[in-house]
Amino acid sequence: MMDLPLKEINEEVYVATDPIVCFDRRAIEFIKGKALGNRRGRARICTHKSHDDPLHEMLIAIRSDSYVRPHRHLNKAESFHWIEGRADIVILDERGGVSDVVKVGLGHHFYYRLDTPHYHTLIIHSPILVIHEITQGPFKPGDSEPALFAPSENEENALEYMNFLRACL
Repeated sequence: MMDLPLKEINEEVYVATDPIVCFDRRAIEFIKGKALGNRRGRARICTHKSHDDPLHEMLIAIRSDSYVRPHRHLNKAESFHWIEGRADIVILDERGGVSDVVKVGLGHHFYYRLDTPHYHTLIIHSPILVIHEITQGPFKPGDSEPALFAPSENEENALEYMNFLRACL
């Protein structure tokens, strides 16, 4: 792992093992390489050590063809700090209509926070997006609700839905 102090959980998830976590360009290149090389097109380095930690921070790389199903967080806030790439954070209403778009990247916003339960997803315009994400722990799958109006990641029409959203922007 390039001499980075990381524990591999799976091909998408790595956990920083040092008690004081510091990243330089090597970590960004590492996580980009992992996202570019796996099936779902995304990878993360967690700086929190456990699902139970009260604060979750992650360095995340997401490929442009990676579909993030619209979802909302019922009892959490999340924020992104942009590092590299360009994307639109698409905020959707209850029926799937686009209600807001937050552009992130050079010349646009570098920070975003959502603390209300709006459906949201990412449309990535560069080959890869790298962000620093912060959210509250502990991690509980039930705290995130997928949008029923959007296909799941495994459905064949997920790419078609992503292209539909791109056309709406």
